[in-house]
Amino acid sequence: MRFWRELKPAAFAAAPMTAAVLALLAGIMLLASGATPTIPDRFLQIYEIAPVVLIEASHFLSSILGLVLVLLAFGLRARLGGAWAATLAVLLVASPLALIKAFAWEEASALAAFAVALVPFRGAFPRKARLAGMEVTPGWLFSALAALLGAGLLGLWSFQHADYADKPFWAVMADADAARAMRGWAGAAVLLLAFGVWRLFATAATPKVVGEDDPELARVRAILAAAEEAEPGSNLALLGDKRFLFSPSGESFLMFGVRGRSWISLGAPVGRRDERMELLWRFRELADAHAARPGFYGLDAEHLPDVVELGFAIAKVGESAAVSLETFTIEGTKRGNLRRAWRQAGEAGATFEVVPPERVGEIMPELQRISDAWLVHHAGGDKSFSMGGFYPAYVAEFPVGIVRFEGRIIAFATLWITANKSAFSMDLMRYVDEGPRRIMDFLFVELIEWGRKEGYQAIEFGMAPLSGLEDRPLAPVLSRVGALIFERGEDIYNFQGVRAYKGKYDPVWRPRYIAAANKWAIPLLLADMGLLTSGGMSGLAKRPKKTDEASAGGFSGRS
Repeated sequence: MRFWRELKPAAFAAAPMTAAVLALLAGIMLLASGATPTIPDRFLQIYEIAPVVLIEASHFLSSILGLVLVLLAFGLRARLGGAWAATLAVLLVASPLALIKAFAWEEASALAAFAVALVPFRGAFPRKARLAGMEVTPGWLFSALAALLGAGLLGLWSFQHADYADKPFWAVMADADAARAMRGWAGAAVLLLAFGVWRLFATAATPKVVGEDDPELARVRAILAAAEEAEPGSNLALLGDKRFLFSPSGESFLMFGVRGRSWISLGAPVGRRDERMELLWRFRELADAHAARPGFYGLDAEHLPDVVELGFAIAKVGESAAVSLETFTIEGTKRGNLRRAWRQAGEAGATFEVVPPERVGEIMPELQRISDAWLVHHAGGDKSFSMGGFYPAYVAEFPVGIVRFEGRIIAFATLWITANKSAFSMDLMRYVDEGPRRIMDFLFVELIEWGRKEGYQAIEFGMAPLSGLEDRPLAPVLSRVGALIFERGEDIYNFQGVRAYKGKYDPVWRPRYIAAANKWAIPLLLADMGLLTSGGMSGLAKRPKKTDEASAGGFSGRS
């Protein structure tokens, strides 16, 4: 028993793929058996005790069940509980049918042994997705077709080399054994055709983009408002440019974007922690069913075990910064400049307040004026997908921290908040030069105090791209290239400036990762990620000016 306890985790980990291979082999065995001549002596023995109709039906059903096993192998590989139950049922039916059709005790024994071996591994197939919703890829259907055609060719060869091989083709077709094999093969072929047509229409289409006027956006809001697991950046779901997968309970979602063949999930699923793995698998299967290239961008270290279980390769893409509100203070010589800027702005007459979402519409024209003026001096325009932009419907989704001077709003920041108050972040930060200098430092200090009073634990600064990558001889190629770009790519993006600006607040740096089904796909996903965020090649060509992150307008963006 001790040996089994030690072996059990490894056995359960290998069970899905092993069961899938065995189901595939069992299905091919039944297809080949149904398409080839029976052993005459055995057939006569079973003919003496079983009605002809039962023999014919058993032969036909065995071929059908062979194809079913080939198709169920996909579900076993995906660890579907429904596939486990269906495979067990098929094996228990196919085993006695092998005896009835031609007293094929070898087949019956192998099928029964497979069923007995499968029973203890129910726990290795935990996924509760419906079997009817199993995503069968074009490649898998092609494999099933190849197995079926192979069985048919084997049967044709077998009958051509039988004792009556000198008879013409139509005479062979008239033979009872050949006709029986032909019926079984034709039945399986019709079933595969019907299944392929059904999957053509039943396979879920690519989820549509959920825009600001889509009713589905209300589901997203409800999940964000009660999410057990969410980061401040999860609020990018409300930007109106994402596609979504929802959990069966409707309490979790995964958001992603599509560019070409790339399907890129932005972060991990949002909502219930116990539904995260199921959504990750569904995303991979749906992308696979559409011959797409799936990936996850901006993952935290705690999500890596899940994507490793999906079989994904991982690469570091940067570091995110967070500051604890409990320990942060502007006192001391280290914060002297920040403290003086905050005090001087207050003494000059600057005031701060946080406007709740329901009242943001009242100040939207003033916010628009500030944003337009800010964009005049910052090339690149508003971003999307992994960074927020000034879109009125999107801005109105969040509380907005504003700074007034002489009665006019001169600076603002939209706030990403979370239901569990683990952290909040600033999304858009924009201002005009109509008030005290360093007004954004004043805004920052006031927001820190607001977050502390509201009960938040930390403020997140977002990610510094390519930060923390190692340029060592034995480091991965992607890491070395990224480190080189970070050091020498200031003409492309202000990588070091972003890192330095966030670093002056002494944050805790946490690595961020990208995951893809294959390591070679990671550069392609990164390129498509940049194009999604910038709005295509034209947007990417508009290189932003070198400036600090606060004035870059994407204080907490994921990229």
